[in-house]
Amino acid sequence: MPFELPDNLHPDCVPVAWLLGTWYGNGRGEYPTIDAFQFGQECIFTHDGRSFLHYMSRAWIVDAEGNKMRDAAIETGFLRPKADGSLEVLLSHQTGFVEIWYGQVEGAKIEIATDAVARSASAKEYVAGHRLYGLVDGELLWTFDMAAMGQELQPHLWGRLVRQQTAA
Repeated sequence: MPFELPDNLHPDCVPVAWLLGTWYGNGRGEYPTIDAFQFGQECIFTHDGRSFLHYMSRAWIVDAEGNKMRDAAIETGFLRPKADGSLEVLLSHQTGFVEIWYGQVEGAKIEIATDAVARSASAKEYVAGHRLYGLVDGELLWTFDMAAMGQELQPHLWGRLVRQQTAA
């Protein structure tokens, strides 16, 4: 699907503009402390002309046929790209975590790692993450490696999303 830069896009956001829009797709998850699962996902990246993108993601667990079984993760936050290609990301999760991530934007690839993770008293242990996002053949592919529950950093989630057509 063709993509055009919005007229009011802040210059610092141009390197991450390829994320703008609503993305929809599915993915898989696994970790030593849980059973493997499949999920559906919607990600929305928006801007208002200032030097950040707002991000919101929601996911739901699906069965082998892709039917929704129950709601799952929700996260929201801000991508704050810098003129030198660096990226700051602030995320908050309904499960009781907030994170600060730092990384780099290189073309249609983003790689970030946690600098700080804070959790509420009722949240499970989670200590570090690493994420990779890439635009591959027009699709948004992403991975999330996690260190949690006494486990070392290792693959946890990965997904493939397609940009949705916007109404004219």
